[in-house]
Amino acid sequence: MDDIVAALAEQDAELAGLLAGADENGGWRRPSRCEGWDVADVVLHVAQTNEMAIASVEGRMSEYLESVARSLSGPSANVDEGADLMVAAERDQPPSQIRDRWQTAADQFLAVVDGADLHRRVPWVAGELSMRTLVTTRLAETWIHTGDVAEGLGVELKPADRLRYIARLAWRTLPYAFARAEQSLSGPVAFSLTGPDGSPWEFTPEEPAVTTISGDGVDLCLVAARRLSPDDSALSGEGPDADAVLQLVRTYA
Repeated sequence: MDDIVAALAEQDAELAGLLAGADENGGWRRPSRCEGWDVADVVLHVAQTNEMAIASVEGRMSEYLESVARSLSGPSANVDEGADLMVAAERDQPPSQIRDRWQTAADQFLAVVDGADLHRRVPWVAGELSMRTLVTTRLAETWIHTGDVAEGLGVELKPADRLRYIARLAWRTLPYAFARAEQSLSGPVAFSLTGPDGSPWEFTPEEPAVTTISGDGVDLCLVAARRLSPDDSALSGEGPDADAVLQLVRTYA
């Protein structure tokens, strides 16, 4: 199994472990860290996006999106609004059905990417990307929402070294993040981070960096996930784009 696929499998297992205890004390209907969604809503969203990823890999993306559009109450103005509408359309399902749907989609996605050509390009929300990048985005999103579920259930999770892949994704997609905000980078950016076990996470461009972001790698992932404000993080930056990088960095479409 490729290393990034194995990392996603580990992340799926962490979420599955949380969900195994979610039936106690009405955990599924507790508010999550994701504003406006309870735990069941978060898990439903991950199931839906896993299903979309499967459709992408299997060459059914257009048909999938057409089917989703027919099920929604109206058009969406952006990706976040579309996600809200997708959850609203199906949130009346019982928690056990949502859990089984998520597990089935998670397992199926791992099955279709394990052993596949991860260099092959496939369609996604922000345009075409490699299957390896798609798997990494699934890792990032599953990790983000595992944290949302954990907070709703009152469980504290220990950060794992697989977050290194998420930090690298945030670094590699900075041009997209800036373009999405209709801004431009002044030049290459480097990340000089420290992982949860104290190991260095160094991401350096081929050309000399004009901006460097330094600090805690987990904080960088949380900032990129919009779960932590840069001002409340253990991150710092030097260079012309330091403030903008910390405001715009992201790991999702």
